[in-house]
Amino acid sequence: MNLKDLYINFFVSKGHKQIPSAPVVPENDPSVLFNTAGMQPLIPYLMGEEHPYGKRLCDYQKCIRLTDLDRIGDSTHHTFFEMLGNWSLGDYFKNESIAYSFEFLTEVLHIPVDKLAITVFEGDEEIPRDEVSASRWESLGIPKSRIAYLGRDDNFWIPGDSGPCGGDTEIFYWRDDSTPPVNFDPHDERWVEIWNNVFMEFYKDKDGKVTELAQKNVDTGMGLERVVAVLEGVYDNYLTSIWEKPRKLLEQITGLPYQGNEESMRIILDHIRTSVMIAADPAGIKPSNTDQGYILRRLIRRAIRHARKLGLDKDSNWEEQLAKCFIEIYEPYYKEVEENKEVVLNVLKQEKEKFNRTLEKGLKVFEKISLNTNEIDGETAFHLYDTFGFPIELTIEVAKERNLTVDEVGFQKKFQEHQEKSRTASAGKFKGGLSGNSLVETKYHTATHLLNAALKKVIGPQVHQMGSNITEERLRFDFPCDHKLTEEEKQKVEDLVNQWIQKEIPVTKETMEKEKAIQSGAECMFIEKYPDMVTVYKIGDVSKELCGGPHVENTKELGHFKIKKEEASSAGVRRIKAILE
Repeated sequence: MNLKDLYINFFVSKGHKQIPSAPVVPENDPSVLFNTAGMQPLIPYLMGEEHPYGKRLCDYQKCIRLTDLDRIGDSTHHTFFEMLGNWSLGDYFKNESIAYSFEFLTEVLHIPVDKLAITVFEGDEEIPRDEVSASRWESLGIPKSRIAYLGRDDNFWIPGDSGPCGGDTEIFYWRDDSTPPVNFDPHDERWVEIWNNVFMEFYKDKDGKVTELAQKNVDTGMGLERVVAVLEGVYDNYLTSIWEKPRKLLEQITGLPYQGNEESMRIILDHIRTSVMIAADPAGIKPSNTDQGYILRRLIRRAIRHARKLGLDKDSNWEEQLAKCFIEIYEPYYKEVEENKEVVLNVLKQEKEKFNRTLEKGLKVFEKISLNTNEIDGETAFHLYDTFGFPIELTIEVAKERNLTVDEVGFQKKFQEHQEKSRTASAGKFKGGLSGNSLVETKYHTATHLLNAALKKVIGPQVHQMGSNITEERLRFDFPCDHKLTEEEKQKVEDLVNQWIQKEIPVTKETMEKEKAIQSGAECMFIEKYPDMVTVYKIGDVSKELCGGPHVENTKELGHFKIKKEEASSAGVRRIKAILE
């Protein structure tokens, strides 16, 4: 039995209900392009909304993080990973949470107690030292010398400047063949963090005032890839059982050993796995030049470049072979991977063919340059990167073949300028956390339901939400449509939404069985992500949808709805951007 199954079985035995993994593309969270942590889809329930499955939950969640994208190729970083988590929503707290963690590690995974060490929050002028957690660990057999008190930078969690917050306790494992030292030094890199239990017991408002929460939550997270590497005693995550089949397949395809080719093989394995999970997602993401589509394109193209470095024929089906291997591994856990198998394979094949053509165009640029100069200047090198997808390594390689030099310093300067602009532009899309769901965003959630209903009436019943993004400034809504909306169609949609707002329709919420909700006509974006008991939001006779919320209580709160832009999102998919005035 693998770690995922052991984890779920253990917490189910402790009264937890397993909830399905949310899609990798968040349905109603504008703060990130992808779900970055197990707690992210549970934000409304951590804020106090009642979860259909109750107060004790557990799952394994598909996550994608892009903050370390440039570090992929080392032995420990991944863009896609799985997070094991268990939650208490106002039920048990520190003592029980710590006891569960200790029991799972020592009795289920059979980790010796003397290989464990703990950190807890040391407290400050606002929040007291966490003596409760420290005492509980001691009572379970962790000696005082193995418990370290650390400050806010290490053992405190808050979403931004205000919101639910509290100290956490982190569990470390001695990852070395030597005898663990008696005294725990959290700065000794041989101690590796394997589990984090966050205790949300306070609320900090925007004025800095800290009060105790009525509903105290526990949010835990354990990274699957890291823990498997620890348990299997390897220092390279790609040498664990998780990667064994695809790694050996890649060695077979290339005819090369993993050893000596680690960086390129890790990048290919990581990026193809992540591309499979994005392309299989019900959101229907396709490679493009914006948002999630841009990330998908970048991952596939980077994998192709490294396949080229390993000598793979550009016309071979290496990406299809690897993708099928990953699909086989993950389809028992995520049914969308199996259901969208052909979609995944087509996305990879088409993007590979498109990039191969782009590479040919880039090579023609090289031919022209080589006629007039002996050097590729920094601006040209960046143009090759930005327009044709040539990384600096490929530019240097091709230039060398043509007896050209490359201004690497000039390229790096242009590249850093580009990164800074991108970082500034996308800052809001990567922050995440519980700081979202303001009153304005809540209004936009409800307006999205009205827009969906209006499009069904104007365009046809086949319209449904394929993706949404909500910020303080606007809503964005993607839907299937085979034509650009006419001015008349846009006006009809706008007028319908505003009519419903002016009718002051109450917005009601009901919890019911999922099958019953679907039979009653309730619509949802990702049916497989919902548990057996679901929340249904109804706006009179206008709209009925499964949704995690939050929503206003009456449409009169929305103001005036206005469509600002209607455009193509991808083939067969249109996108509307709208505001509330």
